[in-house]
Amino acid sequence: MTDAATDAKHMQSAITLARRGLGDTAPNPSVGCVIVKDGTVIGRARTAAGGRPHAETEALRLVGAAARGATAYVSLEPCSHFGKTPPCANALIAAGLARVVIGARDPNPNVNGQGAALLRGAGIEVVEDVLNAQAQAVISGFAMVQIAGRPLVRLKLASTLDGKIATRTKESQWLTGVAARKAAHAMRGCHDGVMVGVGTVLSDDPELTCRIDGFRSAKLVRIVVDSHLRTPLLSKLVSSAAETPVWLLHRDGADPARKHALEDAGVKLLEVPGGTAGVDLTAALKALAKAGLTRILAEGGASIAAALLRDHLVDRLAWFHAPGIIGGDGWPAAQAFGVAQLADMPRFTLRDHEQWGDDILSNYKATV
Repeated sequence: MTDAATDAKHMQSAITLARRGLGDTAPNPSVGCVIVKDGTVIGRARTAAGGRPHAETEALRLVGAAARGATAYVSLEPCSHFGKTPPCANALIAAGLARVVIGARDPNPNVNGQGAALLRGAGIEVVEDVLNAQAQAVISGFAMVQIAGRPLVRLKLASTLDGKIATRTKESQWLTGVAARKAAHAMRGCHDGVMVGVGTVLSDDPELTCRIDGFRSAKLVRIVVDSHLRTPLLSKLVSSAAETPVWLLHRDGADPARKHALEDAGVKLLEVPGGTAGVDLTAALKALAKAGLTRILAEGGASIAAALLRDHLVDRLAWFHAPGIIGGDGWPAAQAFGVAQLADMPRFTLRDHEQWGDDILSNYKATV
């Protein structure tokens, strides 16, 4: 018999493996698999970059015939349908596993319990919901696409203690220290795409890359909400679009010559309906999901932050606070977005604090 503590220990290892793949596996979820036999770990794997091969099939490949009679710990329910690869549940059955322990049920309606049922039908012992909350957190972007048809959105803000992102003269570099900026790059590396408004591009000419060598293998998609395609052709983003993806979300009626010039530079254009943020952000996020993204890090500026908050599209909030105060004439982290009653403001639940040098990162989850 395997006790609950042992199951939790090995599931923790599977979830840790899955976390390492965040940002690398879209549109598939990042999954970890650990295979244990006679109390010894004999194989482990996570979903490969690009989403294939899946964690289970890769772990089984590594252990070969030794999988017979073993236990597989999988952070997400093994798939049961034929997609671009055969079902992982079938692979586990064919390998002769005696037991499969699952962290979270797959929210994909093509699976959602059917993988576990397939395993049980083959005589394999199945244990579900081990460290479920942690396993669910890893697949939160994938689950959001399945449930709401859009990616999970994390809004990242960096401000003074009084919520200002720049002085009245728009000086903003650098509010936070080196350690916090490195943490922000690591945060980018755990998402499929990083999104800003065109105002940020025009004022800062950012690169929007994850500048930590070896942190991720997949290219980070750089997204600009740019209703009228004002992103300069000589910007750092457009100049590097052939090497690292740049996607512009724009509305109809854009200048055809401008569109051709951007596309010739390697930029991907996604046309969506107009809205109060220049484009309809809900429609824009659904377009990003259809294009294969599951986790978006929104970095600003104040206009895009306000628009996302107003439309209740912020699922996670990551707020870096620098230990300083600018005062009322500074630029706010979010522009006005029409909150007249306290009951109308977006609310968040604090999850944890992290200290990076002299700066504090507070992580929140949207209050349902």
